[in-house]
Amino acid sequence: MRNLSVLILVVVIAVVLSLFLFSFQVRETEVAVVTRFRQPVRTYVDDPGWKLKWPSPIERVYTFDARNRLYERTMEQTTTAEANPIIVTSYAIWRVGDPIKFLENVNGDYAQAERHLYSLLGNSQNTVVGRHSFSDFVNADPDQCKFDQIEQEMLEGVKEIARDKYGMEVVAVGIKQLAINESTTAKVFDRMKKDRQGRAETIRGQGRAEATKIESDAEAKRTELLAIVEAQAKAIRGQADAEAARHYEKLEQNADLAMFLRDLEALKKILQERSTIVLGTDVAPLRLLREMPDVSTTSSPKNDSASPSR
Repeated sequence: MRNLSVLILVVVIAVVLSLFLFSFQVRETEVAVVTRFRQPVRTYVDDPGWKLKWPSPIERVYTFDARNRLYERTMEQTTTAEANPIIVTSYAIWRVGDPIKFLENVNGDYAQAERHLYSLLGNSQNTVVGRHSFSDFVNADPDQCKFDQIEQEMLEGVKEIARDKYGMEVVAVGIKQLAINESTTAKVFDRMKKDRQGRAETIRGQGRAEATKIESDAEAKRTELLAIVEAQAKAIRGQADAEAARHYEKLEQNADLAMFLRDLEALKKILQERSTIVLGTDVAPLRLLREMPDVSTTSSPKNDSASPSR
């Protein structure tokens, strides 16, 4: 019985040693490369699980963390296209993409890989920033800022070299912090002030032009309406003059009737004001209050000619 227990123990130890010597595990968050006599023979990317290998030193296994890593550069001054100095803090998100190149070129050392990334990111940062004007970074109009475009250009300047040369897959590049010195700040605010003043002057000019147009249109309409009104007034005055001329003809045919109507109109105006006036009754037109003239007798020529025969 004791011999059986010893045998089982020996078998278990042999199995464990065999698993240790002839297999290895690749976790979900890892990538691996297997070398045979220091020459890469197999890689495991996005392929987790138990794998077989020859025991060391025939084959060796190198595993690397495949999760994203954040690398941030220190603040560094660079210049824009107008030679304005700005201080930029950029960052990169990367992971091990090609474990063979990562092993061969940086010996699987993350610190060494990030030193290479420091140079690549700095060169791309200075190149891209130097192609853009200061207004692409700082602008009163948010739509004029081009941070997304600038970060994409920086990524394109780093991604291919990092992958092909060091096996590093750069996922994203961005600008964490942007600062400007005091002299540049004064220049920026002065330029923004001038830009605002220019826009304000443009808007005022447009307003003046619009006001002039409105005034011109109003004056043209006023002139047109006055011409129409004047024409109508002339037509009305003409009709009134014609009508008055017809009445004047009738009044000229009977002068006494015309004088009576004039006195009657004057008397109406006097009494309309409810005023107290002391005048003799023989004064026109008050004599109308004393007696009514015989208009029919004095105005008819036929009656005048008939009087002597009566």
